[in-house]
Amino acid sequence: MHYLKCFGYVSIVLFLWTAFCFKGSVGGQYQRKLYKELLTNYNRLERPVHNDSAPILVELGLTLLQIIDVDEKNQVLMTNAWLQLYWTDTYLSWNPDNYPGVQNLRFPADHVWVPDILLYNSADERFDATFHTNVLVNSSGYCQYLPPGILKSTCYINVRWFPFDVQKCDLKFGSWTHNGWLLDLQMLDVDISTYIPNGEWDLVGVPVKRNELYYECCKEPYPDVTFTVTMRRRTLYYGLNLLIPCVLISGLALLVFLLPADSGEKISLGITVLLSLTVFMLLVAEIMPATSDSVPLIGQYFSFAMMIVGLSLVVTVLVLQFHHHDPHGVKMPKWMRVVLLNWCAWFLRMKKPGEERKMSASSVLTTNAAVPVPNTAAGGYKYSHHPPHHASTSSIQMGSIPGGQPSNTSSTTNGNMNLYFGFHSVGGSHDNPCCPPSSDSSGVGVCGGGGGSQTPGTGGTCSPNEVLLSDRDAGILRMLMLEQIPEIGRILEEVQFIAQRFREHDEGDAVCSEWKFAAAVVDRLCLVAFTLLSIIGTFTILMSAPNFLEAVTKDYLT
Repeated sequence: MHYLKCFGYVSIVLFLWTAFCFKGSVGGQYQRKLYKELLTNYNRLERPVHNDSAPILVELGLTLLQIIDVDEKNQVLMTNAWLQLYWTDTYLSWNPDNYPGVQNLRFPADHVWVPDILLYNSADERFDATFHTNVLVNSSGYCQYLPPGILKSTCYINVRWFPFDVQKCDLKFGSWTHNGWLLDLQMLDVDISTYIPNGEWDLVGVPVKRNELYYECCKEPYPDVTFTVTMRRRTLYYGLNLLIPCVLISGLALLVFLLPADSGEKISLGITVLLSLTVFMLLVAEIMPATSDSVPLIGQYFSFAMMIVGLSLVVTVLVLQFHHHDPHGVKMPKWMRVVLLNWCAWFLRMKKPGEERKMSASSVLTTNAAVPVPNTAAGGYKYSHHPPHHASTSSIQMGSIPGGQPSNTSSTTNGNMNLYFGFHSVGGSHDNPCCPPSSDSSGVGVCGGGGGSQTPGTGGTCSPNEVLLSDRDAGILRMLMLEQIPEIGRILEEVQFIAQRFREHDEGDAVCSEWKFAAAVVDRLCLVAFTLLSIIGTFTILMSAPNFLEAVTKDYLT
């Protein structure tokens, strides 16, 4: 009984296997028969239409898979895409009832009629870069042809707003030999459902448009279908590697105005910044096409930055010339002193070095001009005025005269005699109201001890231990001193020479200080002006791009 069951199972399996093999052999025969019947007397050069005057309808679509590369320098777009061609071939239709199991057939592209659709603006070496696949045909004669390919097309790259640019590249397809009266080319939508994103470009869209062109030679139209690949450049790479370093280097150019002139590195820093910008400019020029249609946005910014650095170098040379001005050279003009040292210094809130110290010293002197001192004799206080400071050493107060008559001097000056020699210089005997200038050429005035007498016509009062000598007595005393002490004349001449040199040195220092302060004012003024110019120029140039805000929002803030 067990053996009978096993035999039954084996019989069923053999029956099913035999039925399956028989059915397959029948389908293969129908398909082979159909291929033979359809290709008999079939001419692939003939348009598959019943009426030769009627056009054949061809629908063209595109499946965009990837943007491989955009070569700005050679202006070539490389994409990975599939073409979609649909038409009806009346010579390749059959009745499915007569050929059971045969739903569709596949013909090589070189065995049946295929529309000669080519990429007009192809940049490939073979021109037609598609791979010729089989043509899928159903029972109604509807043909489907999907050739894939790496399409290289020419594209005009507009670098006006680089790197914030949006490029539009056309893929123009059309029949190479058929006009619109023989082949009616219609468009289909673009399929981007399987698109692979690109690291450099964002796909904005692929609009499609059908065009009809009429040439002067012919009256029939020539249709074409143009797919416009619209893409936006992603600016993160260029911002981090070109724009931000350029902004930082331009900021370094402003440090030239903060660097002290005595450091000797102002010109070196400016030239270094200028060379750095030149290197970045060369990097940008390598990836840009050699076109004169427009200047790239980043090129405009680099040129602006180089202009700023160049002007800073010119101003730095002027500042160094001011700072190291020859003290014996030309003095500062009045208009420059008014503009730089008065107006600009007031606007920049700058004060001349030592000005505050002089103001504080003058206030102290004013405060100490009248100091109350106790008068023990009178039992009260009186204000003692300090004698004025002599402007130079040409007025000398001397002690007791060696070799003189001690008996005479002691009776009048109490052992001391004050001699004032004025040589008609700054200060002179005018500083002392007790000693008016002498009438002789030497201008010697001698004040000795005696009662407090008032100088006639001067309004001054001599101290109690000083007496006013007449011109004749002063002349006799002077001759007596020069005869007995000849070294005094030579000493006075040397002192006068030293005083003159000190005055010249002080005048030179004043001139140098004035020019140095003017250089500091120019530095501070240029720092403010160039900072404002750099900020305004940077935002003006970069924000002039139409999609600057969109690029910053998508590439930097998301």
